[in-house]
Amino acid sequence: MENINYRPYTKPFTVFVLASALLLSSFKIVSAGTVKIVTRFGRVTGRMLNPGAHLILPLAESTITYNTKKVTYEASNEPRSSQATYTDQSVDTTTKDGQQIEINYTVRFSIEPQKAGWIANNIGTEIDVVEKIVKTDTRIHARNIARGFNAADLYTGNITEMQKAVEDFLRPIFEENGLLLDEFGVRGITFTNEYISAIEAKQIEKERVITEENIARQEDFRKEARIIKAEGQAEEQRLQRETLNNALLMKMWIEKWNGSVPDVMAGDEGSLLFQIPKP
Repeated sequence: MENINYRPYTKPFTVFVLASALLLSSFKIVSAGTVKIVTRFGRVTGRMLNPGAHLILPLAESTITYNTKKVTYEASNEPRSSQATYTDQSVDTTTKDGQQIEINYTVRFSIEPQKAGWIANNIGTEIDVVEKIVKTDTRIHARNIARGFNAADLYTGNITEMQKAVEDFLRPIFEENGLLLDEFGVRGITFTNEYISAIEAKQIEKERVITEENIARQEDFRKEARIIKAEGQAEEQRLQRETLNNALLMKMWIEKWNGSVPDVMAGDEGSLLFQIPKP
């Protein structure tokens, strides 16, 4: 009897699997806070998928995802501990008066959804956006604009003007590249230890001079008070001398008399003394 090998008929099952895979690959879910740009054989079609469910052509089309939520890029001297979306090292530069500094800052931005297609064609992915626009421009202009300020102005914490200058410079650049700049914020500026020591020494000297000036001023006040007091006493004595006469002396004597008759009295001109007998 001839042996017959049995082979199960698997073609319908294979077709079903392939069809299911193609269907799944054409089904795209766009999450909230993102958009997808459709490309066909690598070319940007201009079609944008908003949050929700969508169908694209299997095999021929694919998508590029862009985050439209607010994204943070942070430059700091401790990037590993940062919670920002993208991190980098702080920017080093020099001030107008030649002091070495490091600038720590944060940029908060978002991709304008309607510009996502343009971004896909001209810049690339979100990572490309951060590298080519956010990182490049913020580091360049933060470094250059800080060079227009003296170290003392930045050291005292008055960095609002410098921060605003950078933000105003970046905003139109971001807009030209499909980005919305929410905020550029300077988180801190680090100075060299030598500069900090010099500033502290100057501050101590300034406080010492102020203290000495206050002491000298207080001494002048005391001296002036003594002069005024002495002048007042002298004027009082002069007035007493001018108003002092026999009638006033008699009045003063009567006011202070305790009722006892004195043993000795003087004459009218004070040249006669006599004893008054006691009863």
